[in-house]
Amino acid sequence: MQEHAQRVMVIMAHPDDPEFFCGGTVAKWAKNGAEIIYVVITNGNKGSNDPQMTPEKLAVIREREQREAARRLGVKEVIFLGYNDGELVPDLRLRGDLVREIRCYRPDIVICQDPTTYFWPGGGINHPDHRAAGEAALAAVFPLARDRLNFPEHEREGLKPHKVKEVYVSGTTQPDTWVDISDTLEAKIQAILAHQSQIKEPEKLAERIRERAKQSEDGKPPIAEAFRKIVLP
Repeated sequence: MQEHAQRVMVIMAHPDDPEFFCGGTVAKWAKNGAEIIYVVITNGNKGSNDPQMTPEKLAVIREREQREAARRLGVKEVIFLGYNDGELVPDLRLRGDLVREIRCYRPDIVICQDPTTYFWPGGGINHPDHRAAGEAALAAVFPLARDRLNFPEHEREGLKPHKVKEVYVSGTTQPDTWVDISDTLEAKIQAILAHQSQIKEPEKLAERIRERAKQSEDGKPPIAEAFRKIVLP
């Protein structure tokens, strides 16, 4: 993170995505004085196999869990855009909503998901909402939030164009930047465990997270989160 960075916006598809993708980095940067804002695009209202659960009830549960997880990491504010889980598309409406938040909060850094990751190394398909959220976030950062003629209604509302300095793309198969989370890995785990509706075996999950954070190659921090870093000119 740049020394001058004071505000970081994390744009993710679902409640619990920020913790899984970048919770250790969020905790580290918050501890170092950065102001962290979450923008959670969907309400996570489809993520349950409980036959007694309804989308409306689940959305309330997941918002409560996300707020608690964010609190555990030192996040200042959580914004919920309220889109339906599993239905996300990177259209102009979503881009405009993200541009509005970027222009409102004016972050130095945006953390988002990688729209090009379709398959996870070792097996598994990346959630389509993750890809849609990443595509919309990157478009919102560049060029839309920067150029004043995009969404001119924002200017009439007093929101000026804003240029983000850096983007950290998470969930990427082409990382080039590793953030040392040795001191915040356990905080990341505790934040993930706040999402009780999504967790069946917390002890096994915690151990998997510890294993995935380990980096074996020379020159990398031993415990880290990986990103593709983009510095905008």
